[in-house]
Amino acid sequence: MSNKIHENVELGEDPKIGDYCIIGIPKEDQKTTIGNKAVIRSHTTIYAGNNIGDNFQTGHAVNIRENNNIGNNVSIGTKTIIEHHVNIEDNVRIHSGVFIPEFTILKEGCWIGPCVVITNAKYPKSQYTKDNLQGVEIGKKAKIGANTTILPGIKIGENSLVGAGSVVTKDLPDNVVAAGNPARIIRNIDEVKYKEGKAYE
Repeated sequence: MSNKIHENVELGEDPKIGDYCIIGIPKEDQKTTIGNKAVIRSHTTIYAGNNIGDNFQTGHAVNIRENNNIGNNVSIGTKTIIEHHVNIEDNVRIHSGVFIPEFTILKEGCWIGPCVVITNAKYPKSQYTKDNLQGVEIGKKAKIGANTTILPGIKIGENSLVGAGSVVTKDLPDNVVAAGNPARIIRNIDEVKYKEGKAYE
């Protein structure tokens, strides 16, 4: 059992890298840097041109394309795909089976549930698709429920919550709860309480 770490990779202190990983797949002589205490699990592939912070973790078989900026304390779940030119800020949690396309922005502390699909092509396979990709922005501490689909160019506001299985077709403001197909605002986040009366945070 082995892995392949190319010469264009700079690893920080105390990395833990599983078997059959490929890191720094060469592309245009770009480097990949990964900070301290990374945990990269087996069968993960990371291309060149990535700048990744400290305490980075992947599940198994994660695929990260080139030219991404990934902050500190970021976790990416098993079989998730991160395309190129994605910006992931500190303390972001991405669960398993998620698709993150080009030009997505994930703001600090946001949470992406299992099997979420983010899209960026309004008219897939059209003649000018690649020239008109629209990235999605997920706001600081926003939470996106499992199996949600987010359409191109959408902005999810800070601290908002999107219910599982939703299809988000319009921007959502800060501090709201939205759900459904298409997703609609159903309440403010400060109205969400646990049975014990504790506020949702």
